[in-house]
Amino acid sequence: MSRLEITRRRLLQAGGVVMVSSLLPVSLNTLAAEPATLGNLPLDRVDSFIGLTADGRVTAFNGHVDLGTGIRTALAQIVADEICVPFDQVTVILGDTQRTPDQGPTIASATIQVTSIPLRQAAAQVRQLLLGLAARAFALPVDRLRAENGRVFAADKPHVSLSYGDLASGQNLQVALDKTVMLKSVTESRYVGKAVPRVDIPAKVTGQLTYVHDLRLPGMLHGRVVRPPYTGADSSAPLGSGLLSVDRASIAHLPGIVKLVVINDFIGIVAEREEQAIAAMRQLKTVWRPWSGLPDLSADGLHAALVANPKTDRVLRDDAGVDAALGSLHTEVNADYVWPYHQHASIGPSCAVADVSSDHAEIWSGTQNPHDLRKDIAHLLDWQPEQVHINRMEASGCYGRNCADDVSADAALLSQATGKPVRVQLMREQESGWEPKGTGQLIRVRGGLDQHRQVAAYELKTSYPSNNAVTLSLVLAGKVANRADVQQMGDRTAIPQYEYPNMRVICQDAAPIVRASWMRGVSALPNVFAHESWIDELAWHAGQDPIVFRLQYLKDPRAVALINALKKQANWQQGPSHRNPAPDTQAWVTGRGFAYARYFHSKFPGFGAAWAAWVCDLSVNRHSGQIKLDKIFVAHDCGRIINPAGVRHQVHGNILQSASRVLKEFVTFDASAVTSLDWGGYPILRFDELPQVDVQLLDYPDEPPMGAGESASVPSAAAIANALFDALGVRLREVPFTPEQVLKALKQQASANAATRDKSL
Repeated sequence: MSRLEITRRRLLQAGGVVMVSSLLPVSLNTLAAEPATLGNLPLDRVDSFIGLTADGRVTAFNGHVDLGTGIRTALAQIVADEICVPFDQVTVILGDTQRTPDQGPTIASATIQVTSIPLRQAAAQVRQLLLGLAARAFALPVDRLRAENGRVFAADKPHVSLSYGDLASGQNLQVALDKTVMLKSVTESRYVGKAVPRVDIPAKVTGQLTYVHDLRLPGMLHGRVVRPPYTGADSSAPLGSGLLSVDRASIAHLPGIVKLVVINDFIGIVAEREEQAIAAMRQLKTVWRPWSGLPDLSADGLHAALVANPKTDRVLRDDAGVDAALGSLHTEVNADYVWPYHQHASIGPSCAVADVSSDHAEIWSGTQNPHDLRKDIAHLLDWQPEQVHINRMEASGCYGRNCADDVSADAALLSQATGKPVRVQLMREQESGWEPKGTGQLIRVRGGLDQHRQVAAYELKTSYPSNNAVTLSLVLAGKVANRADVQQMGDRTAIPQYEYPNMRVICQDAAPIVRASWMRGVSALPNVFAHESWIDELAWHAGQDPIVFRLQYLKDPRAVALINALKKQANWQQGPSHRNPAPDTQAWVTGRGFAYARYFHSKFPGFGAAWAAWVCDLSVNRHSGQIKLDKIFVAHDCGRIINPAGVRHQVHGNILQSASRVLKEFVTFDASAVTSLDWGGYPILRFDELPQVDVQLLDYPDEPPMGAGESASVPSAAAIANALFDALGVRLREVPFTPEQVLKALKQQASANAATRDKSL
């Protein structure tokens, strides 16, 4: 019997079902030409996650997006292994609101750990269904068949096989996702665990990839927006009620102007050419209601502003004996730790293209939240979400919310107003000013040692004044009220992993001071800055090695294994910090610091991303305050590693970005607006300032894979602070550790030492 005869005869008898045609890959142009009729794809159906084409190619659908993490490649590896096809036969569709299920925004390092699970289950289920169809076609039991390279073979007749395309031909599958389906074992992996080259890199390095900034549509016009003068302000500013007048005549003489659009406080200009829109934006005369309601958020005023900001306590843990233990400490260590406002500092300003017809909107966006953005734009246009299609494209990186959503809504309003496709790109000062900042944070710690030099009590209160940073045009156009939307996001890794006696941890939910939202290491990085600086200080008071002291209170075997691996990796020499101070005449001194953390996300009970630990070697000039990071050692455990090269790249990226944030970055404000609007006002780490990096990946093939997008950044600030203490003998508790901060700390230390000497005389 020939293969073709088996296909025709047996498949008719099989009567099985395989795929939904509406989920087969089609071009963006085809999708754009069809009215949007799809609602949200169900999260419990196989066909929401896996599709097969007639030639047996596999398409995987995931609602998250790739922000440069290589997640598209990792998901393809998972699917290729589970469904048994060659890697190059898998296409991954990410974040397209018409073709992928709504799995929430791409945050919290959750793609591999959370949203890949139903994708893997669906791939395994399709493989099982194809084996079942083949079993009927071959008249053989399933256990005598094997799936390999997109075909099903009979074990005793290896020359006889059926392709997935043959098995799927003419079939249709809309079945419930089986969450108990048998998955492949680790030993059966062909791609998972291997350093598969990222699928997006070739097009990027050869200039073939079309970023959203590069997209051009026939008949497309160009738009620019005029924002209120309260740059980056939040609910206390008169956003949505601040515009007093617009002088339309001020741009009437300019060529190419198609339309000036004014909707409440939203102002946009559409022109035939981009430079014409920019000229009009620059010359349009507007009058706004005066406002100067920001507190002092300077380096000298931020601490007081965070202290004064209203808060609501939310108790995360409160042991019965905390107050008594705090009242009987032998060595008291109380400290406030201050985290500044940070920019995402996307290298290119956000851009989007919109084509809005009478009943359908096509949006091309670099959003991190495509399904949420669809809802926002539907609200903005007074439509249903099903009428809006978000085509997610590559854009400037963010690792948190930049202005991608804002500019997408801008483009939608201007396209609706003109009936033409409109491209809108923000100016650098608009991106830097209006992007939702990584928020400032205040962490207040009380506690200390008992008479046996053991931790007696630990109380931490963390205040994270952030909000949801609603898409800006919704506020400006008057679609939503400009009011505080307090987010309970400050409790990530707020409870330390150390098993201290008498612990109290309180998250103080606070209204935003300026426009702020999530950023890489959301609240966990500042919280761990406090945790790991404090325990390091206690180790010094106890006269113990910083790592040995910590391990007394750390019972997690994975964490202990990680730290021991890092000690060997970095050739850690046991002993107390700052045990061999350099002579006062020596300008450059060196230090070594340690910090450990596991990133815990507050919104998913029991959800923890990867473990990471740092050893930081640095040099610091005691005369100038200049810090030079010499070498960073990082050990990292994210369970089963899907793509070692991808994880290594993520760890490197975390190290460099967090080092820049800790050493340099600080958003500045005046009484009404953000003032750090360009690279001169917001410096980042330069190439000649990069440290050497040594990364060790601990692989646990039999454990679940975990997110690696943020975890390696979390110990950064504390490791650097602890290294500075080892070098200088001073504690820096306010980020960034600029030369000015170093010199200020040294001066304060000298004054304190002088006062102590005077008392002893």
